[in-house]
Amino acid sequence: MANDARRKDPTPDEPGLDLETDSRFPSGPWVGYFLQKELPPGKHGMELRLTFRQGVITGEGRDLIGEFIIRGKYQVEDGKCWWTKRFIGKHDVAYEGYNEGQGIWGVWEIPPSWRGGFHIWPEAMGDPTRRRLREAIEEPFNDFIDADAPAPELVAAGDAEPQAEEPLT
Repeated sequence: MANDARRKDPTPDEPGLDLETDSRFPSGPWVGYFLQKELPPGKHGMELRLTFRQGVITGEGRDLIGEFIIRGKYQVEDGKCWWTKRFIGKHDVAYEGYNEGQGIWGVWEIPPSWRGGFHIWPEAMGDPTRRRLREAIEEPFNDFIDADAPAPELVAAGDAEPQAEEPLT
């Protein structure tokens, strides 16, 4: 059997994988970004497909640099994670961070001098860095109107009697 470096890991919905049950580490699609001051500077998005099983992280993804594979470790006790992001035919990037329930935050590094921050989260969670609007009331607005109260009489502007102007003092 040939060893294919691009062989994909089993998908999270395959039975019998012993996937992680801790809700902070769901296997499947993740999204996020990394920050860098080098060219091109800024906040750069990335898409990942991660599998968390028995303390091991595996996966693949892509970002502006290209396609990559992920191999690393995680700990449910304290949420610590570390992995290598290996670009196909290019360089490796070391990642280290923590998962406190809002995705994984931390620092990436290409020794000796390139480094920056990152944040990734399960795609289904939605971006935890954005504020979400919450519903202010649970009942329809007009529930406070008394249905038995008489309706006010409306008068068309042309039918109204002229009012005397009061002098300004």
